Amino acid sequence: MLGVAMPGVATPRVAMPDFDLVVIGAGAAGLSVTAVAAQLGLRVALIERDRMGGDCLNTGCVPSKALLAAAHAAQAARTAGRFGIRLPEPVIDWGAVRAHVTGTIAAIAPMDSEARFRALGAEVLRGEARFLDPGTLGIAGTRGSEERRLTARRIVIAAGSRAAIPPIPGLAEVPHLTNETLFSLAHPPEHLLILGGGPVGLEMATAHAGLGCRVTLVEAGRIAPSEDAELADGLRRAITAQGTAHGTAHGTGHETTQGTGPGTGQGTAHGVTLIENASVVAVEPGPTLVLADGRRIAGSHLLVATGRRPNLEHLALEAGNVRASAAGIATDRGLRSVTNRRVFAIGDIADPVGIGPRAFTHVGSYHASIVIRRALFRLPARLDYAALPRVIYTSPELAQVGMTESEARAAGHRVTLLRAPLAENDRAVAERDVAGLVKLVIAGRRVLGAGILAPHAGEMIGQWTLAIARRVPPAALMELIAPYPTRAEAGKCALTGLFAPRLCAARTKSLVRLLIRLP
Repeated sequence: MLGVAMPGVATPRVAMPDFDLVVIGAGAAGLSVTAVAAQLGLRVALIERDRMGGDCLNTGCVPSKALLAAAHAAQAARTAGRFGIRLPEPVIDWGAVRAHVTGTIAAIAPMDSEARFRALGAEVLRGEARFLDPGTLGIAGTRGSEERRLTARRIVIAAGSRAAIPPIPGLAEVPHLTNETLFSLAHPPEHLLILGGGPVGLEMATAHAGLGCRVTLVEAGRIAPSEDAELADGLRRAITAQGTAHGTAHGTGHETTQGTGPGTGQGTAHGVTLIENASVVAVEPGPTLVLADGRRIAGSHLLVATGRRPNLEHLALEAGNVRASAAGIATDRGLRSVTNRRVFAIGDIADPVGIGPRAFTHVGSYHASIVIRRALFRLPARLDYAALPRVIYTSPELAQVGMTESEARAAGHRVTLLRAPLAENDRAVAERDVAGLVKLVIAGRRVLGAGILAPHAGEMIGQWTLAIARRVPPAALMELIAPYPTRAEAGKCALTGLFAPRLCAARTKSLVRLLIRLP
């Protein structure tokens, strides 16, 4: 009989896996899964070949926001005159700025350290992980030690991504920067060329211009191509307006300039020249960018910020029966591999079928929560990006959640657009910083999307993220009591555009005149 031990017959033993869970990659996503699993008492191994904390801590979110903070401080000193405070041009101590950036990383690093995760109960292994078979990994040591073999009930791949280098002729032969090398510059770039007008390119353009560098950013389409076109246009105008008192761009109509020194276009002492709808056909030593229309733009340094590429090469995914493409590891909507049920992929390396990858740190944390529910607690959990926020940390910031206007129309929704310019917001007026807009996309009794162009827009987008996630109707949102004076009031102000026509309708006025006569 099956399942019954027969006298004198040896029962085959199934070897117990070495670990309940193995996590490949100690970035934000991998660390989140490891921390919860270890605290639940599972046997967990965390494998990292480089630095704990991954891209976010060491070369991404943390150093970039620290650099931006320094730039914003310098720019605040330059613009203090609007309050009647006259200050000289700030002196940028590049060494001290770098110390601020590295000090910020060092202050956060203990939360991501080996010591902390070992204390939580995880085994931290340093080395390169690769599949030997669908349930077995080999770990090549970082110091030439022999490869270690280990097995696991579940494997979570959180190996992250790196900067994608486009196949532009000459680029491979010309020294260039990515986010991995940008923050180690010993001296400020005299003239930083940036390829790419997405979040990384725009943020680093703002940061370096604020710190006294000259910047030229080249984008094949328009800046912030994934964001609402109206808000992206407002961001462009805000950047350009900061330099109109100091110089204007020259060229073919594609260029706009943010400057804080004398000159025209590429002649500004420091500031940003935006060149949009321009293809780079070659890169020459200098570095020099050669555009399709024949223009040549020379600089002192070149930053490539044209997207991300998943770290797939060393994982031997074929041996693990894990399907992947150039976009990442193919998963279902619960982030489980479509070809190996033991394996989950999270963070930048995940490519959910029908959805696609999302390269945001907060997405990695969201992915971790799904895998924890699904793999550890065996609860149903699926991706839902309907209320996924994103922020470009320029000045002003551009924050977006849900559908943009064009996305909502393309999906067939009959939309109502509500806008509240910051020029009509008392807090913005008091601070003499009125560039910006709150824009809401409404369909019936639902908020489909919200976009904010404002200082600290990333801090303002949260209420709209919750409203979209929980399908809070606009009428309920109108009940929010916003403190005065805040820029957050602009969102409620935008909503009044939905109800004001009804309040002012002839029938409503007649009803009120009748009611006021009642005792």
